[in-house]
Amino acid sequence: MRNYTSRVADSTIARYLETFGAVIIEGARATGKTTTARHASRSDVSLDKSPELAALAQTDPSAVFQGETPRLIDEWQLAPNIWNAVRHEVDERRDAGQFILTGSATPSDDITRHSGAGRFGRIKLRTMSLYESGISSGAVDFSDLFTPDYRPAAIEGVDIATYAKCIVKGGWPRTQGMSENTASLYLASYIEDIVRMDIDGVRDPERVKSLIRSLARNISTEATLKGIASEAKILDANAKDDTSQSVSIPTARKYLDSLSKIFILEELPPWSTHIRSKVRQRVSPKWHFVDPALAAAALKLSSKLLLNDLNAFGLFFESLCVRDLRIFAELMDGTVSYYRDEKSLEVDAIVELFDGKWAGFEIKLGGDSYIDEGAGNLMALYNKLPAAKQKDMMSLNVLTGGQTSYQRPDGINVLSIGHLGAKSAMPKSGTT
Repeated sequence: MRNYTSRVADSTIARYLETFGAVIIEGARATGKTTTARHASRSDVSLDKSPELAALAQTDPSAVFQGETPRLIDEWQLAPNIWNAVRHEVDERRDAGQFILTGSATPSDDITRHSGAGRFGRIKLRTMSLYESGISSGAVDFSDLFTPDYRPAAIEGVDIATYAKCIVKGGWPRTQGMSENTASLYLASYIEDIVRMDIDGVRDPERVKSLIRSLARNISTEATLKGIASEAKILDANAKDDTSQSVSIPTARKYLDSLSKIFILEELPPWSTHIRSKVRQRVSPKWHFVDPALAAAALKLSSKLLLNDLNAFGLFFESLCVRDLRIFAELMDGTVSYYRDEKSLEVDAIVELFDGKWAGFEIKLGGDSYIDEGAGNLMALYNKLPAAKQKDMMSLNVLTGGQTSYQRPDGINVLSIGHLGAKSAMPKSGTT
């Protein structure tokens, strides 16, 4: 394939194709699922090319199975019967790497009611990380943060203004070559498409858009469902004045679920530390968009406006870092969560691998005092953990918008997000 831009997920897809009979690549619209899947496949069929093709696949799924493997079936959810047909076909063939399924929505439970356990491997393709976009140098390999005695050392890189532009433009493949203004226009249209076309059963696009704006104003925070719903106000068309109405909590819950179903919104759950003590953790999730650029577009923010409001910039920067941490964590079959307890001790991100090994991350734009604060939070969390959990700790890190990555005398790493990458999984050139 010409001019294919390598993705961090390529390595995971290759590994899954060696393990499972079918691989499902999910994610928000326009994240590059089809392009990435075609790069990994040897033949393909797209069910959204015509209603007739989708109808044929629904009535006779075997008709779309013929072709070299791995065989890509794009937008498979248009023919829900494909799920069980693929399951049976994988059982018949008894070989790994038979099919790749891609889609931009999570099908209802009744479609996947027959388990795909042992047959299907799921991969979420997100927007591009700073490393995939060519912004990060990749001088610090994420996997090294789980290697004992690793000491990062890197200098130079992008400046704060560049991070602000990256937040506004986002990590969609389409926006990489755009100007900031053009990318903002593209993302505003993207949001319009979401609220008008993508959410099943929603008949009030303005309320959905208002909820998205409320979520954007609360990015990287522990906003409650009640708080998000109360902020999502629209003008009452029947009122004689400027009276506004809030979205009800059940309606807000429905919209949040719908946005999650199409991979636009994702919870950052609290970390399960298994601490056996009197310390109680808070259990409210944080909400993040698949890319902070959607929040910026919803609030009509430019990079200049972000630079003029460092408090808001810090929250958007945190969401940017969480996005990249999720991309790198999934490469290692890891998950990302956060920690906050009743005494307000907070650590912005915890990456935990399947074997229990973990690394902690505090996220700060920069500044020595803020870095010291982040390091203090990390050590305070570490000191609360039982010995077994302390032993599983691989690194403590303050992730910054600075231009230097190094290890402090106390053993805590200070890392620039502009240095973080995954060279072990993806060639930096990005093309084949």
